[in-house]
Amino acid sequence: MKLFVKLFFLSTTCYLLTTILTGCSSLSNSSNAKSANFGILEPQAILKFSDVPIPVGLKSLPAQSYSFESSGVRVGVLKYQGKNNPDQVVNFYKEQMAMYNWNLVNIIEYGQRLLNFERENETCIIIMEPKGNTIILTISLGPKSQTVAKKARTPVK
Repeated sequence: MKLFVKLFFLSTTCYLLTTILTGCSSLSNSSNAKSANFGILEPQAILKFSDVPIPVGLKSLPAQSYSFESSGVRVGVLKYQGKNNPDQVVNFYKEQMAMYNWNLVNIIEYGQRLLNFERENETCIIIMEPKGNTIILTISLGPKSQTVAKKARTPVK
């Protein structure tokens, strides 16, 4: 009988200790995740286009995305979804795109947030659309249109 009580006590103690330690580790991970949401966003490691960063926390929507690359010409519409803070995403792109030699042309905010970037021969438009407590991020990349000088018309008489 004493052996049974000792085994029962030992197993109960082990169970409680495991529960407490597991609970503590999961609580610390969730608090780290919450604090990461308020910090600076980091770029993902794997990118469709190596010079267009994507913030950590956004998941690709491949069924709604496409891309094409041939002979130095790149075209794509990439969609992502996540619970990132829109203000942090805007700041992320202001900082990160400059590192890849993209120039910010303008930012338009009207419920959605639209950021226009360009460089020598390409444009990149980033749209953030709020959907409840998530955002849909759309990245459109393509070549700049070639401006051709028009001939002056003679006035119509």
